[in-house]
Amino acid sequence: MATEVNDGALAAGEVNGAAVEKTVTFTAVKPRLFVEASKVGDAVAFYKAAFGAEEVNRVNHPKRKADQELPVLISAEIKLANSSFLVSDVSEDSSATDKAVGSGLVFCLETEDIEAAVDAAVKAGAVADGEISEGEGACCGGRVGKVKDPYGVVWAICTPTAKKCGDVEA
Repeated sequence: MATEVNDGALAAGEVNGAAVEKTVTFTAVKPRLFVEASKVGDAVAFYKAAFGAEEVNRVNHPKRKADQELPVLISAEIKLANSSFLVSDVSEDSSATDKAVGSGLVFCLETEDIEAAVDAAVKAGAVADGEISEGEGACCGGRVGKVKDPYGVVWAICTPTAKKCGDVEA
C-alpha cells in the first residue's frame, strides 16, 4: 500500500485502485521526563522555581489512601518558554520502559543571561556542573552553563546564536 507524505502529514487517497491510509497530522511533541515515584510534585515545584515554568495540567491518582491529605500526583504537563513536557513518576505501574530516572536526557534552554539562570537553578536546588564555557565546544557554538537538577536531569543553559543546534554536525 502506497502512502504520500506532505508537510509531515500522511495523505489519504487512492493509488492504483488501492486505498491509502487517512491523513495523520501531529500537533505537538511532548517529551516525558520520569522522576522517582512520589517526587512529581517536588519536580514541578523545582522547575517553577528554577526556570519559571508554568504547570498547564496535572493527573492525580484516582485512588488515595484515607490518611493522605493530598491526592498523589502521577503526571504534570509543564510549559517552559514555547515548549511543553510531561513530568511523570517512575512507579512500578508507569509506562517507563527504563526505570532509571533522568538517564540519557539533556534539556537545552536559551537565554541571554546565563549567569542569572544558573544562579536561579542552583538556588532552587540544582547543582552547577562546571564553569560557564564559551566557544565551539559549547552548546551550538555560544556560551553555556550546565546544571543537574535534583532528579538527575542535565540542563544546558545556552545563549541564542545565529547557528542553530540543528545546523551543528554530529
